[in-house]
Amino acid sequence: MLKSLWLAIPTTCLLLVLLNGSTALAGSNTEAGVWSTTGSLRDARTVHTATLLSNGHVLVVGGLNISGIAAAPLASAELYNPSTQVWSATGNLHTARTGHTATLLGNGQVLVAGGAGVDSTRIASAELYNLSTGAWSATGSLHDARSAHTATLLNNGQVLVVGGLGTTSTSLATAELYDPRTGIWSRTGMMHSPRVGHTATLLSNGQLLVTGGMDTTGAAVSSAELYDPSTGTWSLTGSMHTARTAHTATLLTNGQVLVVGGLDSIGTAVSSAELYNPSTGTWSLTGSLHSARDAHTATLLNNGQVLVAGGLDATGTPTASAELYDPSTGTWSLTGSMHNARAQQTATLLNNNQVLVAGGFDSTSNSMASAELFM
Repeated sequence: MLKSLWLAIPTTCLLLVLLNGSTALAGSNTEAGVWSTTGSLRDARTVHTATLLSNGHVLVVGGLNISGIAAAPLASAELYNPSTQVWSATGNLHTARTGHTATLLGNGQVLVAGGAGVDSTRIASAELYNLSTGAWSATGSLHDARSAHTATLLNNGQVLVVGGLGTTSTSLATAELYDPRTGIWSRTGMMHSPRVGHTATLLSNGQLLVTGGMDTTGAAVSSAELYDPSTGTWSLTGSMHTARTAHTATLLTNGQVLVVGGLDSIGTAVSSAELYNPSTGTWSLTGSLHSARDAHTATLLNNGQVLVAGGLDATGTPTASAELYDPSTGTWSLTGSMHNARAQQTATLLNNNQVLVAGGFDSTSNSMASAELFM
């Protein structure tokens, strides 16, 4: 059974698999939604980041290149041009990394922070990408080296980094703020619970909702917390119905947050989905996925629906299936399947309303270079 790579530790011991699963494909009951292949990445990669830039291009950075028993973090970065559907190389990172975060700042630069490097070493350094020059420059380092954390651009222009795996390979409760004006990180309030494999969602009221993840024992949790930027403190909010990690969380147009899939407390992929209501601080169940999955992607489309694609199915095998969530009915419908089964890929909504899915790993646990467009 394939192991999820979302912990972003580039060691071959995490890549042992039993290749005895079959790929789940969507059936004939599909809504309009077609996938087409597009230009392939220059470097096969998984556990990378993808950022939509101000000029409409997509910047893909770092990640893990897995080929057979060899696995190495990447320093390379590349740009996707939606007009030509071609990838081009851009400046390399100063430090190869995977399991990092990439955040588009208000000034158009991209902040890459943390991650895991060679021999799984956690990284504290951070770098800035300049779109006009295609070059990277060093900026202030994190106080805590970490990987598999989250990074969120707050309404005040600062970036909040939360949780992840620390240097001792245990989950962290610490949080830090990056100020683009000074290039300096400052500590802020600690979460009530350490977690990795969690999600972080900026709510309409400016607060940050953190959900689920794994604690220091490696168990998935159901708890959720709110960060208030005005006070720099965390408060507990309602817990999810299901403990989960390696799930997704999407802010809907109605202000609610849709949490989907993931691994439960015994490490089994789940199909359940839940809605968080910020006005009440409570969770309610909504329609379940047709297929249980973790390490998938979830993308809010311009019509208000949410596209969930790929990931690992209940057998731990990458899947090509995709589903659409309709907030008006609370139900899921199957849509066209991707050309390639993949997990731990990235998904980016382009300015032309298409969704670019890139990279990931396949059923042989190797990194992928292929990319697809959902229309």
